[in-house]
Amino acid sequence: MLMETPSIEQLVPMPPVWDRMQLVESRLIDVTDSSNQFLSKIARHYLIAGGKRFRPLLAQLAAELGPTRDQRAVDAGVAVELIHVGSLYHDDVIDEADSRRSRASANHNWDNTIAILAGDFTLARASELAARSLGLEGVILLAQTYAQLCEGQVLELQLAGDTMHGPADYYQVIEDKTASLIRTAAHLGAMASDADPATTDAVSTWAWDLGVAFQLIDDVLDLVASSEFLGKPAGSDVGEGTFTLPVLAALADTPGEELRELLGHGRPYPAATIDRVLGIVRGGGYVEVAISDAEHRIRRAEKTLDELSISEAREVMRGLGSYLMGQIDQARAA
Repeated sequence: MLMETPSIEQLVPMPPVWDRMQLVESRLIDVTDSSNQFLSKIARHYLIAGGKRFRPLLAQLAAELGPTRDQRAVDAGVAVELIHVGSLYHDDVIDEADSRRSRASANHNWDNTIAILAGDFTLARASELAARSLGLEGVILLAQTYAQLCEGQVLELQLAGDTMHGPADYYQVIEDKTASLIRTAAHLGAMASDADPATTDAVSTWAWDLGVAFQLIDDVLDLVASSEFLGKPAGSDVGEGTFTLPVLAALADTPGEELRELLGHGRPYPAATIDRVLGIVRGGGYVEVAISDAEHRIRRAEKTLDELSISEAREVMRGLGSYLMGQIDQARAA
C-alpha cells in the first residue's frame, strides 16, 4: 500500500519559517509595484498564480542556521524568487509556451515584448532589493547566478533536437539552470542570518546536490505523470526537443536507432511521435536511470548535512529529499 507523502507544511513544522514565508508573499507583491499599473499587473501575473516557492523556503530554512533573525532573510527569499520568476517570463517566450501553472502564460495573454519587459522588471527589482538589504556580496552572487542561468538556457537551446549529445551536456544544463539558483537561495539565507562561513558553505553544497535531484525528478515527472497531474501536456520536454537523462539513456541503448528516426525529422513532433517516445522510455526502464541518480544526489546531500551543527532545521532539511522523491510515487499512483 502506497504511503501518503507528507505535505511540505507537515515536513517543515517550524512556525518561524512559515511566518517569514508569509512575509515573503506580501513582499513579492510590494516590490513588484510600479508607477505604471499595467506593468505591475504583468509583473505579478506569475506571482499571483502561486507556485512551490521552493527556493524562498530553502532560504528561510538556511536562515535558521545563523544567530540573527531579521528582514534580510525575508528579502533573500524574495530576491531568489524574483530571479526565478523573471527567468520564467523569458523561458516562456523562448519556448513559445501557451500556459504556465495552469493559466495562460504572459506571452500568450499579451505578447512577447510585454513578457520580456515583465521579466526584466522582476530581475531589476531583485537586484535593487539585494543592493538595499543583502549587500555587495548578495548582489554579486545573484548576478553570477543569473549569468549561469543564461548560460544554461543558451546551451539548452543549442542542444534542442540534437539526438547525439550525451549526459554531460544534460548535467551542465540542469546545474546551470536549476541547481545554481537553489544553491544561491540557501547561501543567501545562511548569509542573511550571519551564519559562519563553514555553515554557509556546507548548506550551499547540500542545496547544490538537492537542486540537481530536484531537476532530475522534475524531468522524470514529465515522462511518467499524466497531463492532469502536471498541469501541462505529458512529454512536453520531448515536444520541445529537450532530451532529458532517460531519453538520452534510451538513445545510447538498443532503441536509439528507432528514437533517432522518430526524432530526426524536426519539430514540431506529432502527438503520436511523442507518445511512442514516452512508451519506449517508460517501457525500457530508462526512467530508472534518472531516479537512481536523484537518489544518489539526495544521499550525498544528506551526508553533507552531517557537517552542520545539530538543529531542528538540519533535520528538516534531511527530509526534503524524500519529499521530492515522493512526488514520483504520487504521479505514478494518480
